[in-house]
Amino acid sequence: MDKLLKSISYVFHPLIMPIAGVVFYFAKSPRFIPLDIITAKLVSLFILTVLLPLLLFLLLKIIGKVQSIHLSTAKQRVLPLMLNCVILLLVIQKVVTPSQSVELYFFFVGILISNMSCMALALFNFKASIHMIGVNGLVMFFIALSIHYSININGTLAIMAIVIGAVATSRLHMKAHNNVELITGALIGLIPQLILVPYWL
Repeated sequence: MDKLLKSISYVFHPLIMPIAGVVFYFAKSPRFIPLDIITAKLVSLFILTVLLPLLLFLLLKIIGKVQSIHLSTAKQRVLPLMLNCVILLLVIQKVVTPSQSVELYFFFVGILISNMSCMALALFNFKASIHMIGVNGLVMFFIALSIHYSININGTLAIMAIVIGAVATSRLHMKAHNNVELITGALIGLIPQLILVPYWL
């Protein structure tokens, strides 16, 4: 059980959440989007939102700025979150512009706001759960898309509810966060996506 709970934190790592949202969008969108465009978007976003942050993390670890991928202290979070905000700005300006996909554009704007909020709290030595930010922001995007396209995703939402519970349990089991940090993370992930929904729904 210990290994299972620890593995959940890696399987549902926050870095995976943006690309998961993009895959869900392309899978559910009723619009015709050429396969080569989908492939190009997925590859570029995977490089920018997964591979690049991992490479930057390794660099920060080598120079002694961080100790683990879970960023266990508030102080260690500030620089990685700042770099991730820069990456997200690049994504918004170059990869998911509103003229190409307004849904993905505001999805990533919401992610950027969540990152900036988490970074601001880290500056005040508060460690909101980035895992909960990622998974709750993703679920809110799923709900908004289901309303936007009038599709039934009850099965997906049921699975995501289990995932949220599993992630929260994993973070508590690993003593990475307390209840307040988990709830704060959930709100930071959910609220920006919710606020931005009227701009594209």
